[in-house]
Amino acid sequence: MPQNPPTALATSSTAPPSRRRFFQLSALSGLGTFALSACASNDSLARQANAGDNKNFIAGDGSVAQYAKAERKQPVVLSGKLFDGTAVESAAWKGKVVVLNFWYAACSPCRLEAPRLEALYKEFKPNGVLFYGVNIRDREPEAAAFERTFGVTYPSMEDSDGGVLLSMTQYVPPQAVPTTLVIDTSGRVASRILGTADQGTLKALISDALAGK
Repeated sequence: MPQNPPTALATSSTAPPSRRRFFQLSALSGLGTFALSACASNDSLARQANAGDNKNFIAGDGSVAQYAKAERKQPVVLSGKLFDGTAVESAAWKGKVVVLNFWYAACSPCRLEAPRLEALYKEFKPNGVLFYGVNIRDREPEAAAFERTFGVTYPSMEDSDGGVLLSMTQYVPPQAVPTTLVIDTSGRVASRILGTADQGTLKALISDALAGK
C-alpha cells in the first residue's frame, strides 16, 4: 500500500456488505482500490490521523452506502470532547438519529459541503437529530474561523489525536475526508457518504433513519 495517500479513494474491490440501496453519485477514472477494514492498522485515514502529519486530505469518490438493518454492526461506542471542552458520549444518543461529519478547515470539499450540512442541521433539529463534526486536524482557532466563515452552528469534536476516528474503524471505516455517517436510533451506522455530501441524498438518508428504515 502506498505511503502517501492518493488524491481519491474508491470503495474496495472485495465485496462490501449487502446494501438496501447503493448510490454512485459520481464516477472517477483511475481510482485505486482500498480494502474496507475494521482494523485501524489497515485504515489509511486512521493511520494518517494517528500520524498527526500534514498530508493532503484523502478525497472520497462521492459514493453512498445505505446498510440494511440486518447488516448493521453493533451500536457505536465512542467518547470525545467538543472544542469548548464539553464531553460527548455516544451513550447519550440513545433513541436519536445522529449525523457525524469528519472534516478539517483546509479540506476544500469540506468547505463546499458545510452550508449543506448546516441547512440540514436546521431542518432536522426540530426532529431531535443530532449533528456533530469530527475535526481530525485543527486546533480551536482554525476550527472556529471555519465555522464563522461558513455559518456552521452545530458543534464539533476536537480529534487531532485520532481517538474518535480510530473508534469508528471497527464499525464503518471513514477512509476519506470528508466522510458523513448517519447513525440510527439504535446507535448503529445506517449509511455512509465518502466524499462531499449531496444535500438531497443526505436528507433522504436522515429521513430514512428517522422512519426506522
